[in-house]
Amino acid sequence: MFLGEHQHTIDPKGRVVLPSRFRADLAKGCFITKGQDRCLFVFTPRQWEQEVERIRTLPRTDRRLRNYARVFFAGAIDQKLDKQGRIQVPATLREYAGLEKDVFVVGVGERVEIWNASTWSELTTDADAEYADIEEALSEQGI
Repeated sequence: MFLGEHQHTIDPKGRVVLPSRFRADLAKGCFITKGQDRCLFVFTPRQWEQEVERIRTLPRTDRRLRNYARVFFAGAIDQKLDKQGRIQVPATLREYAGLEKDVFVVGVGERVEIWNASTWSELTTDADAEYADIEEALSEQGI
């Protein structure tokens, strides 16, 4: 399970260091693709296969779901960590997520997300304000 937020930088060659606590789970490689809210998703090979299966079950008759699958897979790339624990993020994915220098690498349970630092700060400010309300709403629904 991936947990925590870690501030890093992306180097001029587009490489980002992954936190040491994430590296063992990603030692066999990873898959990077576009995530929601202009971040990047990083999956282990096992989790990637689960995502592939989930997307395969979506009805192809819905144009929005077809487009979702297209964006998800067309933007994806498989990567291996180098000896310094870095992954290479292709220019198209860096552009999509607005990754220039300062980034946050965030553990979100089954996946890792990579965020532009200012976008992450804005998101967490809004999300922190909603957190208590969401917890209350979930409790009311018995979840």
